[in-house]
Amino acid sequence: MNYLRAGWILLIIIGIAACGRKKGQPKQQQIVQDPRQLNEVVAAQVAERLEYIAGNDGLMEDSVAAFRLSALQYAYAQHQGAAIWSDNGRMHKSVFSLLDWIKNADNYGLPPARYHKAALEGVQQQLDRSRKDAALWAKMDVLLTDAFVKMASDLHYGIAPRDSITLRSDSAYSDTVLAGFLKEALRQGDVSATLQQREPVHTGYVELKEGIQLFKSQYGGKQWDTLPQTYTDTLQFRRLLAMRLMAAGLYDTTGMPATDTAGLKNAVKAFQREFNIYPDGVAGKRTIQTLNKQPEDWLLQAGLNMDRWRKFPDSLPERYLLVNIPAFRLNVMERDTMVLESRVIVGTPRTRTPVLNSVMTNFVLYPYWRVPYSIVFKEMLPQIKKNVGYLAEKNLEVVDHRGNVVSPDTINWSRLSKNYFPYVLRQMDGLDNSLGVMKFNFMNKYSVYLHDTNARGLFSNSNRALSHGCVRVQQWDSLAMYMVRADPRPAIRDSVRTWLDNEQQKQYTMHKRLPIYIRYFTAELRDGKMQFYEDVYGEDKKLMTYFR
Repeated sequence: MNYLRAGWILLIIIGIAACGRKKGQPKQQQIVQDPRQLNEVVAAQVAERLEYIAGNDGLMEDSVAAFRLSALQYAYAQHQGAAIWSDNGRMHKSVFSLLDWIKNADNYGLPPARYHKAALEGVQQQLDRSRKDAALWAKMDVLLTDAFVKMASDLHYGIAPRDSITLRSDSAYSDTVLAGFLKEALRQGDVSATLQQREPVHTGYVELKEGIQLFKSQYGGKQWDTLPQTYTDTLQFRRLLAMRLMAAGLYDTTGMPATDTAGLKNAVKAFQREFNIYPDGVAGKRTIQTLNKQPEDWLLQAGLNMDRWRKFPDSLPERYLLVNIPAFRLNVMERDTMVLESRVIVGTPRTRTPVLNSVMTNFVLYPYWRVPYSIVFKEMLPQIKKNVGYLAEKNLEVVDHRGNVVSPDTINWSRLSKNYFPYVLRQMDGLDNSLGVMKFNFMNKYSVYLHDTNARGLFSNSNRALSHGCVRVQQWDSLAMYMVRADPRPAIRDSVRTWLDNEQQKQYTMHKRLPIYIRYFTAELRDGKMQFYEDVYGEDKKLMTYFR
């Protein structure tokens, strides 16, 4: 290439950001008779396409947004404005490995369309017919460069933006770092090693990736008709239901009459168990909605949760506690091994358990419960105004701003409201306390904590989004014993047991604090099978907007 020509093209690339003018589509065809001239003409076409992106709000020719214009500009500046993925009409080896990654992006929880899959396939077909079209080579080059830098970033940081609880201190790869990744991939002639090194190493992420492959092996390529949304127990509905369950491999009608209601019910139960629905064998509203989801819908749900794992830091503490809200489960992990598990009850959709990071510091035996004002005003004050005896029924005492207990009969409750309430309602300790026998404290701005409950029968519910926001723990006693395990005082376990037996109000401060993460995962690999959970707070729906 003529060096003056190369310098001119480079100046165009650098000046694009300052231009930003609205621009029509770049040339869609430019035939070069001498293939030895391709590099020079392709470089000019690349510059034109970067100018197009700058002038069209970051959108590329296929209407998919570019990852970051400055990253593209820097990558081409490092190549003196020349094509990155080809040389005078010959593709570099790394093109084919990147195209394979794009084609199979959903294996990594990423949507292939985000990486210009359709446009690149179209360019490939056209290049098979016309290898001398500089416009096609340039189009392919810019699409591939954007796909690479976008995928390198997405594999590490995720597609969705950072949120208030993201633990990463860094937020994005710089243009220089991305260009370095690109240079390394081109040197190796294969993008795989470079991209794989961007992925998280967390066990939950790795298992989800494995689960996607298992799910694909079971349901990949399958499609099925949707069932009527309104359940009707008719022969026609049962036939449609049987066909749907057959498509999933859960029901074999060979030799079975259409009236085989027992077999059909067992097949519905099998489906419900697989997708975490109470297995009553009835194809009700939720079961039908779940049956109507296609395999690609489930793969997208798995991808959303891989994105959530990408928001974690590169490494987690040696030991930590993880609450998974949609799974209604708590796990304590040590060196990627689960050492304790418990069912939990979380907040309702109206009173959500917040996603957060913190450190558990202590637990309290037979605690008081200071009733949050939101509960006081919405639920309790109207009842108290009707009957002041409500306080005694709920084991509540009234405390003024000085910490003194006040007799309820001395208060004019009719004058109190949300705008004027100079008291605190406190539920006294004991087995009837809503917090149960034990409360686990950790710093957070939401005033939530983990605790026992006096309504322990609710742990048998399949849907356990039932609290006002705190997390109720079924295995609270096992969790307490785990927390005292690291205490150097050998008798402390016996002391805690004695305090419990004697119903003593005590606080135990942990010798070694326990990091706690409350998270929202609606898919995971569990016991060798993909498990999907109901999107109880609608967070998956919000996240999907970044994937479609």
